[in-house]
Amino acid sequence: MKTLIKSGTIISAADTFTADILIEGEKISQIGMNLDHSEAEIMDASGMLVMPGGIDPHTHLDLPMFDTVSSDDHYTGHKAAAFGGTTTVIDFIPQDTTHLKESIDIWHDKADPKAAIDFSFHMNITRFDEKIEKEIPSLPDLGITTIKVFTAYNGRLRLQDGEIFRAMQIARDNGMLTMLHAENGDVIDILIDEALQAGHRTPEWHALTRPSWSAAEATLRAASLAAQAEAPLYIVHMNTASEMELLKYARDKGAPVMGETCPQYLFFTIDNLRQADGAKWICSPPMRTKADNEGLWKALGNSTLQVVGTDHCPFFYDGARPIIYEGKEIAIPGKELGKDDFTKIPNGLPAVGDRLPILWTYGVGEGHITANQFVALTSANPAKIFGLYPQKGCLAPGSDADIAIWDPNRSLTYGVKYARHRTDYNLFEGWKLTGFPQKVFLRGKLIVDGEKWNAKAGEGKFLYRQPGAEIL
Repeated sequence: MKTLIKSGTIISAADTFTADILIEGEKISQIGMNLDHSEAEIMDASGMLVMPGGIDPHTHLDLPMFDTVSSDDHYTGHKAAAFGGTTTVIDFIPQDTTHLKESIDIWHDKADPKAAIDFSFHMNITRFDEKIEKEIPSLPDLGITTIKVFTAYNGRLRLQDGEIFRAMQIARDNGMLTMLHAENGDVIDILIDEALQAGHRTPEWHALTRPSWSAAEATLRAASLAAQAEAPLYIVHMNTASEMELLKYARDKGAPVMGETCPQYLFFTIDNLRQADGAKWICSPPMRTKADNEGLWKALGNSTLQVVGTDHCPFFYDGARPIIYEGKEIAIPGKELGKDDFTKIPNGLPAVGDRLPILWTYGVGEGHITANQFVALTSANPAKIFGLYPQKGCLAPGSDADIAIWDPNRSLTYGVKYARHRTDYNLFEGWKLTGFPQKVFLRGKLIVDGEKWNAKAGEGKFLYRQPGAEIL
């Protein structure tokens, strides 16, 4: 199968230019002016923007939590991602069994039959002993080159600082990257207990019991551990302006530390949790303040931050009311589980399909970032950091033909109708967008064609990532 995309404006992480792209099979074979191929299907992209498919390195699909499960699985979440212009996602594997390989096999059993776009995995390390120390070096042979550790969720997910330091050393010695959730679990536990004893149970207390100082302190502590271990570190879902100051400080001092934020932290605040439907905005870490929104935008513009992921982990707002998804009724218990107690509200929200369209209109469109930075933050940088470049994250001969063609002039009122997540709400409902993906290719196959969905469950490929990836 051959496709020739003609006369589009190609936007890469570094350049913007007009050219043709020839796709042969699953790969890009040529890029240049006035290309021709007698056997290729011609697609006129005049007036359109042509970008590499997005890479979301932070999703939680089919994840058990609080007596329910995140409402998008590895089919529905992939479908939503694709309609938003994303063609690769990386999901997290819980450490729920004695051996890491067993946990990985369980996640493959979940994902492989359902995957509709390409995907990979990170491995959570939430229990650390000599057996796990010996197993971590085997992960790259299984295609997994990243581990994630936590400084929060005492008694469930958290490792002690010495264990995190040792995990970083092992990851370093095997060309792997450590990812870290930065909050202070001790402080959070005390504040939650105090809040409940005082009778505070509304959603805003989710944020009030997870203060920004907790995140800032844990960020600096994690960066210090990485510097001492001489090991690369990637801090996930950074959400405060103070974290940006400390990330910059660590990087200026030569620490091999990188940072990610997510769309929710650029636009929303604790005031959203104070609304009647505030449970919709419950995620961890929580929403902060307008000043934090502004600090994060600044950090994206000056390259203090390297990636915009999503932490996509959706739940129904009202799981007692079914929605229609692909012609069938479905209802999954959701945030109503915590209607009387913020500590019982499932933590997470939908975002994987929103990330690119929202960031294009309100990031590029409002001058916070350039179009080239948009591609870097959402595709090229994740590909480089997570060992997928140049197979993914760029438009170049030999790269996978993962391509999003955008109509820069299309205006629409966004929300559930366009987002395609398997849940009953969207945080950006009613927002006005200008510019939206019209056609999306995965390895040369046109999987999104306007409103038409051409992909099938099981067509996505697991990506074996390469160790020794770049530190940006």
